[in-house]
Amino acid sequence: MAEAQAEETEREEEDYRLDGELVEAILDATEQEDAARLSELLEPLHAADIADLLEQISGHERRAILRLWGREIDGEILTEIDEGIREEVLASLPPDVLADAVRELDSDDVVDLIEDLEEPQQEAILDALDEPDRVAVEKSLAYPEYSAGRLMQREVVTAPEHWTVGETIDFLRKAEWLPDQFYHVTLVDPGHHPIGNVTLGRILSAPRASKLVDICEDEFRTISAYQDEGDVAYAFNQYHLISAPVVDEDDRLVGVITIDDAMSVLDEEHEEDILRLAGVGEESSISDTVLETVRQRLPWLFVNLLTAILASAVIAVFEGTIQKLVALAVLMPIVASMGGNAGTQTLTVAVRALATKNLTESNVWRVVRREVIVGMLNGLAFAVVMGVVASFWFSGAQLGVVIALAMLINLSVAAFAGILVPLTLEKVGADPALASGTFVTTVTDVVGFFSFLGLASLILL
Repeated sequence: MAEAQAEETEREEEDYRLDGELVEAILDATEQEDAARLSELLEPLHAADIADLLEQISGHERRAILRLWGREIDGEILTEIDEGIREEVLASLPPDVLADAVRELDSDDVVDLIEDLEEPQQEAILDALDEPDRVAVEKSLAYPEYSAGRLMQREVVTAPEHWTVGETIDFLRKAEWLPDQFYHVTLVDPGHHPIGNVTLGRILSAPRASKLVDICEDEFRTISAYQDEGDVAYAFNQYHLISAPVVDEDDRLVGVITIDDAMSVLDEEHEEDILRLAGVGEESSISDTVLETVRQRLPWLFVNLLTAILASAVIAVFEGTIQKLVALAVLMPIVASMGGNAGTQTLTVAVRALATKNLTESNVWRVVRREVIVGMLNGLAFAVVMGVVASFWFSGAQLGVVIALAMLINLSVAAFAGILVPLTLEKVGADPALASGTFVTTVTDVVGFFSFLGLASLILL
């Protein structure tokens, strides 16, 4: 039964991956300059799958596909492409193809497409837009980076607060400018201030004579155009929002944010946290070049080198102790490694809790106390295990006592550091995900080596 479920899960996972044989067929058609065959293979694929394909192949293969098939590319594919290769792809497309592609997009997608490009490429895309669309995009770009103003789309479906369902339906049927996807009609007062949302479902199910104000959603929230996009994503996730109107400093309606954009931000936030914790750069991608990857990773490797030197300096203080008892050199890495792993466990939980705003002033000390107690209990458990192992391994009960005490101390300190370091970094305005790992590892290495070798000097010599 379990094996059947595992096989089914594996099949489902494979369904969402690009088939290796399909990729080979696409690359073969490209090599053979068979444009008709290439179009036949790419046509059934979703835009996200085509974007994945372009990201996973080499730069030479990507340029060959774009040269042969690029005239058929559309705006949706461009928005799905990873930022690491987006500029390269855009530069490979003929100007008329690029113009047609961006005209298909809503304003928020155009902003997302061009906000990280160099100015000449931005101008080329803006020039391809109709004047109203260009003005809308330029207004969004005027907002701060990573703000709701950059995330929102300018196309908002609104209705006066006195309208009925029938008037709204008639308006929607006649309008030719409506977004491809929208979830609410936003009610506005004469000053263009949003006062409520009405779902399309309620509009379709209510009698034509019903007033829109009578069928508004109970839950209604507006978002400032200057609010950080991470906080916007949190609000959507926390309050189960589908869409929310965006307002300027005078509370006038300027746009709308929908759940797909908010969840994209949430996904990016999670991805950035993981990459930062690993010290590989928040924009790392499999499409990065060798030099880009080296540039992102080298600084943090250098920081780790400095912390390793600090830990080595602690060991050097006890050089004489190690020379007299070689067994210490064998057991030292165990103490440091266990402390590092315990600290990373607590650190990961703490950074995640901070990112989701679950770790607050009201519960911080309760969480700190819990993590320290957990660290002490884990330290006690592994102290007993390693104490027994070391005693039999090196035929000395005292050595077992030393490593047991060191293990207890280091795992307790690791748990404390794993939660206190990210809390401190957030308090001083630094990103906990970016720097916590290095500090916690340094603490566990230094404390682990110092406690183990210090205890050995006191007890064994």
